[in-house]
Amino acid sequence: MDLIFYLLAVTIGLLIYYAANGHMQRKHYIERLKREWGTVPESDYTSEKMEVVKAYYLTQKEDYTDIDDITWNDLDMDEIYQRINNTQSSLGEEYLYALLRKPCFDPAELEERNRLMEFFQRDEAARLKVQEKLLKIGKLRRISAFEYADKLCNKEPKSNLPHYLSILCVLFSFALIFINPAVGVGLLLFFSIFNIVTYLRYKTDLENYLLIISFQLRLLDASEKLLKLDIPELMEYKNRLADDLKAFKRYKRGSSIVVARNISGNPFEILLDYYRMTTHHDLIKFNNMIGFFKKNREAMFRLFKTVGFLDSMTAAASFRETVDYYCIPKLYHCNNQKPRLSVTDVYHPLIENAVPNSITEDRCTLITGSNASGKSTFIKSLAVNQILSQTIYTSLSRRFESNYFVMYSSMALTDSILNNESYFIVEIKSLKRILNNTKGKYPMLCFIDEVLRGTNTLERIAASSRILASLSDENALCFAATHDIELTYILENCYSNYHFREKIEGDRVLFDYKLYRNRAVTKNAIKLLKLMGYSESIIKEAEEAADEYLRTGEWKVLE
Repeated sequence: MDLIFYLLAVTIGLLIYYAANGHMQRKHYIERLKREWGTVPESDYTSEKMEVVKAYYLTQKEDYTDIDDITWNDLDMDEIYQRINNTQSSLGEEYLYALLRKPCFDPAELEERNRLMEFFQRDEAARLKVQEKLLKIGKLRRISAFEYADKLCNKEPKSNLPHYLSILCVLFSFALIFINPAVGVGLLLFFSIFNIVTYLRYKTDLENYLLIISFQLRLLDASEKLLKLDIPELMEYKNRLADDLKAFKRYKRGSSIVVARNISGNPFEILLDYYRMTTHHDLIKFNNMIGFFKKNREAMFRLFKTVGFLDSMTAAASFRETVDYYCIPKLYHCNNQKPRLSVTDVYHPLIENAVPNSITEDRCTLITGSNASGKSTFIKSLAVNQILSQTIYTSLSRRFESNYFVMYSSMALTDSILNNESYFIVEIKSLKRILNNTKGKYPMLCFIDEVLRGTNTLERIAASSRILASLSDENALCFAATHDIELTYILENCYSNYHFREKIEGDRVLFDYKLYRNRAVTKNAIKLLKLMGYSESIIKEAEEAADEYLRTGEWKVLE
């Protein structure tokens, strides 16, 4: 009797402890979520982690309207993704990455994203309730939730006969103890060790699949808790979850024997682990569950996408709170009109104290200026904000109006040693892919930095002028940065001209990073020779040669 009372007291004490610990943990989660809201996420992203994050996108990839790899890398979109990624679950971070790579052309979809973001910005209490549930799903560090769920559905179950035999051997040994204790204990010890060794071998092959099952169980628990939240603004998504959760009631029964749901672990799990290792119960259950995965694959992936979408919208809403200012873009379809872009005080999200600029154009545009004056940053700012406008319906500007565009760039190229391709070959391939995609359904917004820099001046100007001219004849709006002032004359009938400028004061070069109309006319590059100690005669003759070229269009032949 005393023993029963003691065990009951210990059980009640443990229950009270875990209840109190759960309350404290929840309080800690809420404090963390409040602290991280509206701040730049702090996280280390290895190349392996980014490969995990992009796995879901690769299953949704299209060839034409998506942001392709060259454009994504040109615009440093990995860094911008990391700047936005204040998600709480693997589903959210994988969904957010895919969303940023797939510009949206549907006004209703963008309006719905904006509705959710504004709701999460406005209603802190509701947002925290949602984020708390998402946080308990957790993040997988080494594997993609979408990828391994897909692999799990394609996995073939193995025979459970070896596992049933292992259980029978343990039961037989245990029963033998009552007949021949010495032999029974010896056999029980032998078969227990044998089962543990074989268990570890089996489990090594299944480790990632078991992680996914654990993740799915936490997702199901979190989804059920989301259904209980009284948030009318999320009713549509709660209905989706409710429909898909119906299929998983039977799946959850007995699933705890396979894996633990709790991310932080539980002392009782230690005892359960020994039970699993000696009986292989979880391996038997796993093989029996595979058929269920195959049958309910679509419902599981709908759950993944619904929860991932909600999580990505909380992150996008938080991102809005981190920036100096933003606007809701005005986007419209061309309807047989010339593509147009008009933006006021646009800036780049990765640059601190960025100098904003404005432009309105329905013609292709050349941007000239010296190195480090702001040309590349400006066209990247336009490109990034067009992507953000068509994905998270947010532009870092005072005003943003444009068509819906497909977007391509050719900027930060390098030669390819693996493919034995020179810089010039890589460059002309990159430009050709832009030209190949100008015939699609939507107008193109393209960005080119120093076109054909990989070849000599004569051929560069001849070829680049024709390539750029051909883009102006297509359903495209091109922004090209160049040092070749000749292009501004050759293309003046089809390209607008803008420039960035600098000035030299004493021994310093000063940039204001402001965009000005018309082509660059300063010759500060020659003035820099003086700062570096070049002779007056070299500087004077260089200035005279430049002036004569601008006047006559021909270079003076030196004697």
